[in-house]
Amino acid sequence: MRALRHLEVHNDHFDSSAWMDVWTESDAAGFRYRVVDEGGSEYIRNHVLIAALKSEQEMRRSGDLDRAAFTRENYEFTTGGVQPDGLVSLVVKPRRKEALFVEGSLYVNPDDGDLVRLEGRLVKSPSFWTRRVDVVRWFRRIAGLRMPVAVESVANVRIAGRSTFRMDYEYESINGQHVGTPQPRMARLR
Repeated sequence: MRALRHLEVHNDHFDSSAWMDVWTESDAAGFRYRVVDEGGSEYIRNHVLIAALKSEQEMRRSGDLDRAAFTRENYEFTTGGVQPDGLVSLVVKPRRKEALFVEGSLYVNPDDGDLVRLEGRLVKSPSFWTRRVDVVRWFRRIAGLRMPVAVESVANVRIAGRSTFRMDYEYESINGQHVGTPQPRMARLR
């Protein structure tokens, strides 16, 4: 899989932000990334955005991402009902407190049960510095597979206060099949 990701972070307290366009590749050899454009705070780019990519690289290598799957072993599921947008919600409660586990709701298409969105709060803080993380993840079928297309989080960080993070995915290929021709955002503006 090869995707172009656009990552953005903003911190309200220090009124600072940063962004990056990053090519990512994931296959049997692992997860790799290459920054193609960036701007804003160098500190945020290095300590938040690059750190997030390195963390994903390590989680994929260790299998932690797979262990956090929405399965009956990991979660209790209860019906939340039909939402105003027509999606059906399923309330999810982790059976244990582990990294990447989310307490919240899954929103699925009532026609085919396909996952459209996840909203919730991480049950375990990712670090001493981060007290609370609310997340929203969006999914879409691309080349027959359910793929993440965006993730957004709002974190309460000690000393720094409220920080927002967003990552958008545009896919070039999935399982060797060409699915798009994404371009870095700055290249589109030129």
